[in-house]
Amino acid sequence: MNTAELLVQCLENEGVRYVFGLPGEENLHVLEALGQSSIQFITTRHEQGAAFMADVYGRLTGQAGVCLSTLGPGATNLMTGVADANLDGAPLVAITGQVGTDRMHIESHQYLDLVAMFAPVTKWNSQIVRPSNTAEIVRKAFKRAQSEKPGAVHIDLPENIAAMPADGVPLKRDRQDSTFASFASLNEAAAAIAKATYPLILAGNGVIRGKASDALTEFATRLNIPVANTFMGKGAIPYTHPLALWTTGLQKRDYISCGFDRADLVIAVGYDLVEYSPKKWNPNGEIPIVHIGMTPSEIDSSYIPIVDVVGEISDSLMEILRRCDREGKTSSYAAELRAEIRADYEQYANDDAYPLKPQKIIYDLRQALGSDDIAISDVGAHKMWMARHFHCDRPNTCIISNGFAAMGIAIPGAVAAKLVYPDRKVVAVTGDGGFMMNCQELETALRVGTPFVTLVFNDGGYGLIEWKQQDYFQRSRFIEFTNPDFVKFAESMGLKGYRIESAADFLPTLKEALAQDVPTVIDCPVDYQENFRFSQKSGQLSCNT
Repeated sequence: MNTAELLVQCLENEGVRYVFGLPGEENLHVLEALGQSSIQFITTRHEQGAAFMADVYGRLTGQAGVCLSTLGPGATNLMTGVADANLDGAPLVAITGQVGTDRMHIESHQYLDLVAMFAPVTKWNSQIVRPSNTAEIVRKAFKRAQSEKPGAVHIDLPENIAAMPADGVPLKRDRQDSTFASFASLNEAAAAIAKATYPLILAGNGVIRGKASDALTEFATRLNIPVANTFMGKGAIPYTHPLALWTTGLQKRDYISCGFDRADLVIAVGYDLVEYSPKKWNPNGEIPIVHIGMTPSEIDSSYIPIVDVVGEISDSLMEILRRCDREGKTSSYAAELRAEIRADYEQYANDDAYPLKPQKIIYDLRQALGSDDIAISDVGAHKMWMARHFHCDRPNTCIISNGFAAMGIAIPGAVAAKLVYPDRKVVAVTGDGGFMMNCQELETALRVGTPFVTLVFNDGGYGLIEWKQQDYFQRSRFIEFTNPDFVKFAESMGLKGYRIESAADFLPTLKEALAQDVPTVIDCPVDYQENFRFSQKSGQLSCNT
């Protein structure tokens, strides 16, 4: 047995089902070992796509997604997806090939110090230099990747070490017991919540990672406290719940801003500061905060909790609930605010404008998908509208890259989602800019049998940047481009393509596309004048506090 074979045995021991990546000269031994294993290797068309697939796989399953590249340019191509996973709290293990250890001391073809290069975008990384250390390195990698807060790790394997004889066996996976909050912090949190007149819950990605959505829903319901979720906290409480105030996180003021204006206590549950800067909702640091999470609060001048409740989130919520008495306290203000938010959402149900308004596209998308179906949002102007208007009943049914906000994630992410949940409908929601970054992975989708819909918001430019430019300078520069014929593009790859010609066409076309057994592409012209109208409206927003 060589080191590469032992490495693959360790991956099998960790429960790895897929490795996403590209073949190369310096990972030949790993590829040969994978070919003789129970693991399915998914050959992608670009290493960035492989990393994004591993990223989304990790977010959906809680188990580390694995991506593989060769050295040099293959490894640098992985970096964006690895960084995205690390900032978004998705467990991921990246494995790179490398030159032999006998070549590292001299200038060598395609050689980079990959351990140094990956250090800023991973929780931990290491190079295997002794075959006998392989099992320990792999076990540590998965343990670190999957421990709270999850993230990316990296293993570098030189080609000569990969071929060396190796003794050893995979290490037993140790159980990671839950940690529980102190009684003192639970009592302090309960007292603060009982005292508050207008408390507001801010639910973040940690609720999803910690599988605490049921506990949060019960907590909010019994204490009658409204809930706003971050982009990555969608589904933390069902959007149909009467206390759900839907999503916060836009850089502009919105209806939910009125909730923060009124709040005399914010209960931040599973909230990571990278999701939405507290300076946006607590600029002067005046709102008292109760932090409930698996890890202590991060340091920020606008986020200084009066109490840190650190432990398993569901348990913490239930223990606070046992200790907290809010009898007689109501949330009538929140009910009025929710009514305004919902009225704004519903006004686009029958909008027949063409090109379609982004609100209308997303309204119809919500109607076409069931509660367990999955939307993967790329990054761009459409992401802002997906965040604001696509609402979820279940956790992990709308995946948004937000901490790193990397364009190009939607299509490879949808491949991973369909592998994890083959019986669910999956839609990759992307702009024309993001589409052209990783559209080559549609060939991967066809080849591995993962039919999903790619919905392209087509405006012929980088719409989000134009939005920012118009806000700052009242003009735009360098944001326009031309596109291929997306329908012909899809057909040339053996997919089905559709072009939307009217607002009335969209929903039936989407339903037809979702029924196909091959990947499909929908080219949907969008009117991004709505971006500027929203900016104007948000600037005029006032709250009746």
